[in-house]
This record gives sequence, structure tokens and C-alpha cells, in this order.
Amino acid sequence: MPASMLPPSESSVMKETPEPTTLCPGEFRDRIYLFYRANRRDLPWRETREPYRILVSEFMLQQTQVARVLEKYDGFIMRFPDFTALHAAPVEELLREWQGLGYNRRALALKRTASLIMTEWSGALPDDEEALLSFPGIGKATAAAIRAFAFGKPSVLLETNIRRVFIHCFFHDRPVVTDEEILPLVEETLDRENPRDWYYALMDYGAYLGRTKENPNRRSRQYKKQSPFEGSVRQLRGKILALLVKHGTLTIEELCRETGLSPDRVDPVLSALAKEGFIAPERDMVKIT
Repeated sequence: MPASMLPPSESSVMKETPEPTTLCPGEFRDRIYLFYRANRRDLPWRETREPYRILVSEFMLQQTQVARVLEKYDGFIMRFPDFTALHAAPVEELLREWQGLGYNRRALALKRTASLIMTEWSGALPDDEEALLSFPGIGKATAAAIRAFAFGKPSVLLETNIRRVFIHCFFHDRPVVTDEEILPLVEETLDRENPRDWYYALMDYGAYLGRTKENPNRRSRQYKKQSPFEGSVRQLRGKILALLVKHGTLTIEELCRETGLSPDRVDPVLSALAKEGFIAPERDMVKIT
């Protein structure tokens, strides 16, 4: 592995090491940890091992930048401090607290997960991967993160920042890299005694790379350029839900007027929101479920 691809070994000042070398997994971890000790991000969800709070943070961090999650996390935890509170919360209140994070499906999936934990798991989040994958909104990466951060399990975790580190360090001369190539390296270099801090360290170095280098993830086969938000169905969904949270109940005519769009644009979105369980249409009236 070229040393120029690795984090700095002497200080928090970002300097490249010119000569190439090959490092074993232990040496790679040492270099990543050295960067982490000098550049660790202080984030509220890192100050707890409480499974509920870890779960909330992982749902929020799906497809959303850390800076935006920081603005919402503490307030959300204050309003819904545990599975019991979130299970009992009206959807309208949940969406009010979620505003600003986007991708409202995650909020609904989080609430449904909390309800399943209360009704089928006696209020305790399981640490088993198969069980975690059975909950709404939890895929491989989220399950692995929960297991590592809440339970200290040495699961194999691959997400945006971690992918960026491995492409940058191990595949610097490759135009296209698959996750199937990266995953064995993630497993080989994993600090099994302390997966929690190891993944935090990788994420922080990946975030640094994202700020200072041309994004290595553009070379990932998983990479997809996000479509424009302005004028998208996603934007319209968010507007409609925000209006309903603010006003309670609106007619379809009022929603069209508030969004500045015709019924031909609004009606399909309302149908989708109703099918997903967000809203309850009654004749020409619409409200949050």
C-alpha cells in the first residue's frame, strides 16, 4: 500500500509521505488510529452505547450529512427519549421533529421499528444481525453499525466514508472498484477487540478525505450522482408533509395552491404518501395519520 495514500503518522497537520511501502493490517490500523487521536470528531451519539440512541443516530445518518444530523439529534432524543416514547408518538409529532433531515420514509421506518421492538422484543433492541435486518429501514450497513457501536460486535461495516478510505488507500490506481473487492479488506483490517473506535476512526479519516481530496467514491461501482432536488418528487413530498404538519388538515385544493402545482402533479404524490402510511385522505381532505 503506498504510504502517500495513508493518513499522516506524526501530527494532525495533513502531510503526504512520499515513499511507497506495504503495510500489514496492524500497521494500517496504527496509522488510522494516529490520525483519529489527533482529529477525532466529538459527536453526541459517540458518547453513548445505549442501543436506542445509536439506532436513532444511524437512521438519521442514512443519506444525510453529519452537520444536519447534529442540528436535530439532541432535540429528537429529548422529545422521544426511548423506544416507549417513540412507539407512542403520533406520526405528526414525529415528522415535526424530523423536519430538516429529509427522506421522511426513514422517520416512519424508525417509528415502526420502535413499535416492533416494544411489541415483539420486550423493549430491547436485539444484537443479532438477522433480527436487526428484519426491522423496517435497516439494511446491512445499518445493522453492522448498530452491532459495532451499541454492542461492540466485530461486524463488517461498509458505508460511504469507510468505502472512501479503502478506495483511497488500496485502490488508488483503479478507475472502478466494487464493494466485493473492498469487503475482504474491511474484514482483514478490522480491530475485533474495539470495532467501535476503529470504525469511528475510519469514518473520520474518510470525512477528511471528502473535504480535502477528489472524492474517491466516484470510482466505486456503487456511486450514483444524486438527481437534482429542486422540482423533484422528493421535494414535493417534503413540502406536502411540512404543510400538513404545520396546518393539521388541508384540502387538496389548498395543497395545490400552497405548492403552486396542479392536481395532476399533487394527486400521485398524495396517493403514494397514503399507501406508505403517512397521510389519511378523507374525500377532498388530507391529514397526517
